This record gives sequence, C-alpha cells and structure tokens, in this order.
Amino acid sequence: MGGRSVKVGSHAGAGDLLELVRSGRATTRGALQQATGLSRATVGQRLDRLFRAGWLREGAGGPVGSPLGGRPSITLEFDDEHAVVLAADLDTRHARAAVLSLGGEIQAEHSGTLVIEDGPDAVLDELGRWFAELLEKAGRPADAVCGIGLAVPGPVDSDTGRVVQPPIMPGWDGYDIRDRLARAFAGHAGGPAGVPVLVDNDANLMAYGEQRAGYPDCSAFALVKVSTGIGAGMVVDGAIYRGIDGGAGDIGHIRVPEGTDALCRCGSYGCLAAVASGGAVARRLDESGVPAASGSDVRDLLTSGHPGATALAREAGRCVGDVLATVVTLLNPGVLMIAGDLAGTPFLTGVRELLYQRALPRSTAHLDVVTSRLGDRAGLVGAGALVVEHLYAPERAEERLAALGV
Repeated sequence: MGGRSVKVGSHAGAGDLLELVRSGRATTRGALQQATGLSRATVGQRLDRLFRAGWLREGAGGPVGSPLGGRPSITLEFDDEHAVVLAADLDTRHARAAVLSLGGEIQAEHSGTLVIEDGPDAVLDELGRWFAELLEKAGRPADAVCGIGLAVPGPVDSDTGRVVQPPIMPGWDGYDIRDRLARAFAGHAGGPAGVPVLVDNDANLMAYGEQRAGYPDCSAFALVKVSTGIGAGMVVDGAIYRGIDGGAGDIGHIRVPEGTDALCRCGSYGCLAAVASGGAVARRLDESGVPAASGSDVRDLLTSGHPGATALAREAGRCVGDVLATVVTLLNPGVLMIAGDLAGTPFLTGVRELLYQRALPRSTAHLDVVTSRLGDRAGLVGAGALVVEHLYAPERAEERLAALGV
C-alpha cells in the first residue's frame, strides 16, 4: 500500500507523515524523524493534527531499539474505523453496493436488479436509496461517509468522472455522475452535501481490488472481465493504468477474424465482444433454443453443467485467448486474471489453449493465468481502495485537515 514519495525536511507536512505510517515505511516517532529529517517537536506537532482528526491511533509498543534497553517505541497506526466509504459496482442489469471500512472490510452489502439502460438519473437515485439503507444496516451515520466510489461498465475520464461514448450505457455519455450521485446520497441518507465521488471503469477497479488484495508485489497485473461485454484493467507499479483519457483496456472492441458478420453494440462489425462476451454466448444459446438473455444467465447455465453453454464458453475462451496473446506480449504481466460471468473452467481452458499457442514463450514464462479471488466483490473493494488512496494522499490529506480546522 502507498509507496508515494513524501516530502522531507521542513516541507514534510502531516499528510506526508500519514503516508509513511499508512505504507508501513515509518511507524514510530523516531522512524518518522529519521525518514523526514524533522525535529522531534515538529513531528509531534504534525502527529497531533492527525490524532485530533481521529486518523491515527497508538498501537502496541514495538521492540526496544537500543541494546541498552529503555522504553519500547510506541507504534503508530492508521485508524481505519474513523470513517467509512460507500462503493457500488454497476453491470448492465445488476448492481452491488456496500459500506466498507477504510481498510477495505465490507460492513454491509446489497445486490439487486438495476438496469443501466434506465439512464443515469434513475439508476443513481436508486443507488442513493441503497446507500441510505446500507448505512442503517451497518449502524453508521451518514456523516461518517468520507467518500463514494463507483464502478461502471464503460470508459471513464478519471479527471471528470464522466463516461466517454460507452457502448453499453445509453444515455450516460458525458453525464455528471459525481454531482448526481452525491445529491442522491444526501437526499436519501441525509448526509452532507458534496461528498467526494470517484468514478472509474469496472475492470480497472476490479483489477485494482484484486491486485492489492492478492498480488501486492506484482508490478504488472492484468485483469480481463468477460460478462455482458469484455474489458481489461491493468495495474502497473501499484497504480491503475488508464491511458491518456480512460480508454486503455477496451479490448472488447478489437477486431477478430471470427466476427466478420457479427454486429457489436458499438456499431462496428467483428469486435471481440460481439463474438466472445457473455452477451454473445447468451445470444447464440437463445438462437439454439436455450433461454438466455445476458452473461449472468450464461453463468447459471455453466454452473449447472449445461453442455451447450460449456462448449460455447470454451470456444469464446479460445477467441479471447488469441487476443490476449498480443496483450501479454505488449504488457508482459506477471499475473493475468480472468473474471466475470464466463470465468469458469471451460472458458479458462479455451483462453490457455490459444494464449500459450500464440504468445512467445518469453512472454508467458513467468505468467500466472488465474481466476478471481474476490469474486463479485472485486469492484467494490477496488472502488473503496481508490477513494481511500485519493482522500489520504499527502496533499489531499493536508487540504482535508485544514478544512477540519486541525
């Protein structure tokens, strides 16, 4: 966690000290003095602000640092219970929302039908109602919420929090999600106006959550979500890689030979998502007389061992594996995670068949191809982590401390 550079000497503020404690790089007063070059008195003053804000607490005494003995050093810990984060993960016809501690522990959770085609106003208002109910369930007041994180199934400009030409989110292009969700939360939960809202692509946030929870030492991590659509998220050197305007990882719209006649929801023919997504498999099953409308229906069929769904999932996996051979060659990740509705054995088998056949051995020699550890909660955990990392980054922490008057 953390790893951001901090200021040293007189320029090191309370936010820099907090970053050192949160990242584990310096967890005693003496270690903070050593890391920053600040005097004992100045470190004490900076820490006092963090204690008054409720962001830090004293832990157990650490080992004695001197062979001559003396009192054990008191360790400092980030108090991850002083506030909570709200997070939601939207899919095309389903959503999941939760209250999380600042350490990423889920304190209350709800999932249900929420149709993204109903438009942003209706969907975000309903999320606000869910959040109010979840806070009551968790036993936390609305003013304990420090921020909201939202995962959406489309490309997002992270600077504005707006989706950009999303193929499967009609009516959402350019919509001010941050403002509407903040107002919905305030209206339903009675919380303070203007709570920070961060929005990102669902595959990005799934990748972020999975990498931090299970592979924190992996410097190049890739996740491919195959549900109604197909998208990829990448975490490089501990940070989400988004490209210049949020378009990185949109592999569902790479053209593939198998899809010459397949019309994609983006309007083009031959996209990977048009032939190998959960939606595409559902359509083929439906055409063959097996009722299926979405990726989640395909997942249910795969769980029951349906032979037609199994065969189509493996075929889709081969198609995706062919594209991933290029992704792996370009990114050279240490972990490639397959997630989403189709992420079971048949699909994974198909992916591996083509991936290892088409990619150079050099690119796959140290590659682990795995499935999700966090499952349906990956997007929630990633969204929560994104909010915490943003709000407690050194400069932002300084601004918030000043606003609190400490």
